[in-house]
Amino acid sequence: MRTSLSKIPALSLLVVLTLTSACLGRDLVSVPPGNRNSEQPPIPNTSALRAKAFNTTYDEKYQKIVGVLRDDKDLMASIKKAAQAYQIDPIHIVGALVGEHTYNITIVNRVKSYYVKALAYSQSDFKFSYKDVTVQSFLKKPEFAHCDAFTGSAELWECRDETWDKSFRGKVIDGVTYENMTFQRAFFQPFFAGQTFGLGQISPLTALEVTDLVHSTSGLAKLSADDPQAIYRDIMDPDRSVIYIAAIVKDAMDVYKAQGFDISDNPGLTATLYNVGQPRRRALALRQAADAAGGKKLPEENYYGWLVNDKLTELRGLLGE
Repeated sequence: MRTSLSKIPALSLLVVLTLTSACLGRDLVSVPPGNRNSEQPPIPNTSALRAKAFNTTYDEKYQKIVGVLRDDKDLMASIKKAAQAYQIDPIHIVGALVGEHTYNITIVNRVKSYYVKALAYSQSDFKFSYKDVTVQSFLKKPEFAHCDAFTGSAELWECRDETWDKSFRGKVIDGVTYENMTFQRAFFQPFFAGQTFGLGQISPLTALEVTDLVHSTSGLAKLSADDPQAIYRDIMDPDRSVIYIAAIVKDAMDVYKAQGFDISDNPGLTATLYNVGQPRRRALALRQAADAAGGKKLPEENYYGWLVNDKLTELRGLLGE
């Protein structure tokens, strides 16, 4: 997850809440199914390099994840159960999984092997840090103080993510060089580049963002950066991973609806947002563009979501539809 869709300026989430309130009087735009782009948008070079490194192709990777979804009845049952709990169409979870395992890490042959990885991570000794500074200490910097106004996990962690981009990313501050990388990559990837994040390829940062929703809907314990082992347990465990996927999709739908766009009928768009993250920032940018003269009026899918919409008939068939 978390590849760049476009260069969206860092915008204050306080502004997001203000504009969300203003949007309540607007007519809700139902985004129609299907792709806005007639051809698939460019696929990042990193995906091509990953496929080449493992001597495979996108089509082979696609067929592999489709095969797992078709044959693993327990996994499909978990998908449908999670979708029902979060009141979303299960095709959105299927789409997210298909996109991840087609363009990112290839799914393993047996989903149950992720349980072994979950156990290994949960027993490891590690922390979330960047240049030997823990994320807990880093967040005490004054630049993050305004984020404390948010009590919800999604708004709080997206504010911190945005503040990193605006105030630290790619800059030199007090003699410290902060690399041009995402907040997730800087602090929440403690093992190695390209490491697996389980079935859903959910980053620890994204899990922290939706932990309130997961707790209130599914009853799982709230996650904290103070306990990285618990975060890895949840994102690596296949059963819990599916729950987090549902929560991520539901959160994106709710955020876009608050800005006046119903994206629930377009699995390619929810897959796109699952891939790129930062739904609040992106929903606000779309709202502002839609309000501007000649601006974009509807959200568009990226390469990842385009595939999901293009293969929608086949993917719905996996659900018995």
